[in-house]
Amino acid sequence: MFSKILLPSDFSVCSAEAARAARRLAEHFGSELLVLHVMDEPAALDPMFRGEVPIELLRGRMEAYCREEMGRFLASHLEGLPGVETRIVSGVPYREIIGAARETGAGLIVIGTHGRTGVEHVIFGSTAEKVVRMAPCPVLSVRQGGKEFVHP
Repeated sequence: MFSKILLPSDFSVCSAEAARAARRLAEHFGSELLVLHVMDEPAALDPMFRGEVPIELLRGRMEAYCREEMGRFLASHLEGLPGVETRIVSGVPYREIIGAARETGAGLIVIGTHGRTGVEHVIFGSTAEKVVRMAPCPVLSVRQGGKEFVHP
């Protein structure tokens, strides 16, 4: 039913719960799984955090950190699952997620929800909400601490 499943991850606890659901679905349907991490562009960071470090050096450090985190995430949540591909890209998360879904022909996106609150939520919404509204395929949003829907 789903030959390819897209799992966006920010390596958080909520992403780990989404990974558990994506893993079970991939095992059940024999799907390939694409784990996507979208990192911020260094130029978008607050100048206070950039300091005097050149953007290219900062980008390289960020990419190295993301590769390490991706390795830990895979080892912790997707070890032994065949057909897992990873990508680390930079940009606006919801745009990159939707673009990856279109490009790869993903049949399903499994995404963790984080739930911004207050004014930030009203102004910006959440990445998961934007993905649900604009995705070219079905989206399963997994809430941290939510009920299991796929049993072993």
